Amino acid sequence: MTAIRPAPHGSADYERALALRRRWLREPLGLDFTPAELAADAESFHIVAADGEQIVGNVTLTPGPDGVLKLRQMIVEPSLQRQSLGRLLVEAAEALGRERGFRAIHLHARNSAIGFYERCGYEAFGEGFVEVTLPHRAMRKAIS
Repeated sequence: MTAIRPAPHGSADYERALALRRRWLREPLGLDFTPAELAADAESFHIVAADGEQIVGNVTLTPGPDGVLKLRQMIVEPSLQRQSLGRLLVEAAEALGRERGFRAIHLHARNSAIGFYERCGYEAFGEGFVEVTLPHRAMRKAIS
């Protein structure tokens, strides 16, 4: 049974989630996390999908200005995608945002993930752009 739970920065769950993020989001692009990115993670909220001690999904939320959270570093182990784990992570992120008084979540979606976020109620806005070498769209959803 997969559990959705917080992964405080520096915890064992956080470290395992970081390894998952690195493996599927960075290494395929020939990238790694910079020291500044890793330091900034301390200011973010981390939620994981866990099967026992194994971390199979992650979402990171970074507080921004004007009551907006930035959803980033969303990943579900590829072999487990299309089993609702991503939706559960997004729902947990939205619940955390509401509990903490945030009004909206914004994100930068890889073009390949736009349909997923649309099914979760997010809308694209602005022009497309390139981030970490891939085409993206900005997306948003009001949560309050």
